[in-house]
Amino acid sequence: MALGNHSTITEFILLGLSADPRFQAPLFVLFLVIYLLTMSGNLMMLLVIRVDSHLHTPMYFFLSHLSFLDLCFSSVIVPRMLENLLSETKTISVRSCLTQGFFVFITAGTEGCLLAVMAYDRYAAICHPLLYGQVMRKELCLQLAWGSWVLAFLDALQNILVAMNLVFCEAQIIHHYSCELPSLLPLSCSDISRNIIALLCSSLLHGLGTFLLVFLSYARVIATILSISSRSGRSKAFSTCSSHLTAVSFFYGSGFFRYLMPTSGSPLELIFSLQYSVVTPMLNPVIYSLKNKEVKAAVERTLRKHLPGCSWKKKC
Repeated sequence: MALGNHSTITEFILLGLSADPRFQAPLFVLFLVIYLLTMSGNLMMLLVIRVDSHLHTPMYFFLSHLSFLDLCFSSVIVPRMLENLLSETKTISVRSCLTQGFFVFITAGTEGCLLAVMAYDRYAAICHPLLYGQVMRKELCLQLAWGSWVLAFLDALQNILVAMNLVFCEAQIIHHYSCELPSLLPLSCSDISRNIIALLCSSLLHGLGTFLLVFLSYARVIATILSISSRSGRSKAFSTCSSHLTAVSFFYGSGFFRYLMPTSGSPLELIFSLQYSVVTPMLNPVIYSLKNKEVKAAVERTLRKHLPGCSWKKKC
């Protein structure tokens, strides 16, 4: 690896969320709770979708992939953050840092692709309901899901391969809680033009490309919903999309700001990163369970089946 042969820096210092020891213990408790909620919420979604036959449809097939992805995304970021909050040294090797950056790219990129796929699924269901079963057949669903992972992997691979040739000479402090590539590039004393081009292409083609697919899908969906004469019909059609639109807003809104804004180490960067990598994986199960009657009914059926005498409206 070129990095290992030429770099005089073998480890970085992750400053984390706060350098003040007074805030580190409360932050550890806060993000531990967030992590536990993320794990339990997404595991619950996976369990409910798997055991309830009413949810064995393309929409919930993709939602189960989203829940699994959020488990992975959060696990790439939060455990290291928690360790950093308790550690006095707060160091991470260059290799470990690049490895974390690689998996951040994979999980974030896959989530963007998967949200675009889910938008297409809603387009097929609302705009072509009679052909929905033929269009969203099982084989296509599997291809779209695995295709999301493959595209994100290739995107991550090209960025990390270029980053492996970076030389880090003196600066070793990362003003962040994780090893995102935009935070690493300013620390290099070598030419980073290729890295910036690769990162910009990823942000525009991979990020913006998937967002355009979401936008075009929902442009057709909204036009179709507005053409429905029945008010109850419009309300029912929109309710099937509201959860996904909320998830898209949280993820893309913060993600674009993080990767397109210049890296300066400002608190705003941390806020945007926390939003799309830590908060959104926790909120997705809440969004889909609270806004979706089918999921709430499935949760109640699952509770009744495995916990007799327990219901959605009654505490166990």
